[in-house]
Amino acid sequence: MSFTVEERGNPNSLSYRLFFKNAEGKYISPFHDIPIYADESQNIFHMVVEVPRWTNAKMEIATKDFLNPIKQDVKKGKLRYVANVFPHKGYIWNYGAIPQTWEDPAHKDGDTSCCGDNDPIDVCEIGSKVCSRGEVIKVKVLGILAMIDEGETDWKVIAINVEDPEAKDLNNIGDVQRLKPGFLEATVDWFKRYKVPDGKPENRFAFNEEFKDKDFAIEVIKSTHNFWKALICQQTNSGELHCKNTCVSAGDSPYHCSADEAKAAVGEVRFPTLHFATRQDISTQIDKWFYYEKK
Repeated sequence: MSFTVEERGNPNSLSYRLFFKNAEGKYISPFHDIPIYADESQNIFHMVVEVPRWTNAKMEIATKDFLNPIKQDVKKGKLRYVANVFPHKGYIWNYGAIPQTWEDPAHKDGDTSCCGDNDPIDVCEIGSKVCSRGEVIKVKVLGILAMIDEGETDWKVIAINVEDPEAKDLNNIGDVQRLKPGFLEATVDWFKRYKVPDGKPENRFAFNEEFKDKDFAIEVIKSTHNFWKALICQQTNSGELHCKNTCVSAGDSPYHCSADEAKAAVGEVRFPTLHFATRQDISTQIDKWFYYEKK
């Protein structure tokens, strides 16, 4: 199963989008149409890479847009770039999401006592390769971190590309601790402090900042897949989410649309033209360190 992306608009602008196509050239939604499993029998999942490692642009699946292309997050009318909180540079893993999952904002998690963040479940891929934006890879789950982001449950799955040379040696979260000493601590540190330069408080975590193991992580992923099933079948309120899809059968999803309808709709998309980030704009945000004392 292969996927390609179609780039539209200009990078570092409000117009930039990455639309997805399957092997047949049909427009698809990376949120709804890419299967959750690459190999269900082995618990191998698909991951959509939103942000390549070492980069700063906060790219994400646009859950409220038609066919959910990847685009850059915007705050107060400006494109969003994460700050480099010393000693980190940009994102320290390939960052993305598992398709066909959804953290339901109406569901209070029994472990975190907080509701979901209304997004697909996040993944930190820790392999040696720097992936490409929009790449769809197959990952082996190793563990999970329960972050509480502004009062919402925001799970962070730790995984590795099955094609990575290190994948054979990494099978659970304890292997990461043993073979990559300091990496899990750095991950907690990154998520705890990355919003502080924007004037926000440090994020909190359930389980005293401890990572849960592979089995726990897989159960969390499966539960978010069930929430997605209810969403795509219109058994739960979608709110502002855009659930149009081309690959989930019409019998299973009232949001199904034909390939021709999708192609016509993508062709009619009009992108905003306001704001184009210059190199100077970008460099002021991604080329400097942010220092502050840990609490």
